[in-house]
Amino acid sequence: MKVERKKLSLLQQTYLPQIAAGMITTLGNTLPRERVTSQYPEAPTPIPPGYRGVPALVRDETGRIKCVACQLCEFVCPPEAIKIVAAEFPGSNVEKYPARFDLNMLRCIYCGMCEEACPEEAIFLSDVATFVVGSRDEAVLPKEKLLELGGVRPMPIRKWASK
Repeated sequence: MKVERKKLSLLQQTYLPQIAAGMITTLGNTLPRERVTSQYPEAPTPIPPGYRGVPALVRDETGRIKCVACQLCEFVCPPEAIKIVAAEFPGSNVEKYPARFDLNMLRCIYCGMCEEACPEEAIFLSDVATFVVGSRDEAVLPKEKLLELGGVRPMPIRKWASK
């Protein structure tokens, strides 16, 4: 199949209209006008509501980690960025806690599926927008660093548990 090209006029064949349009664009960008420049480190840009930043673990009011090592967040994580090693509390045969909770930030895609899957609301995506590391080993966040990012959050009030 052969496609016929539209014939160019003599003016279009010289490419003068295209050159003139490019020069007008260049001239428009060089003229003085109000510039909007972000002074990033000194004045960070405001974070919009609902921003999904670095994942973090939280403690309850008593200081215990909310995570019960059910490993749902590990199973639901698409890039497999979460690794949990569960252990039992001494003297208790029922309750578990994460002996290790490692989050590989090089693999994390900030999707929020871990937050949605957690039945205890122990993990959430914080509003920390910047995450800088010096090596690949520093990008794997241990449980202690995740707890430091998360802090303390009160237990949620569940409507079904109030009656």
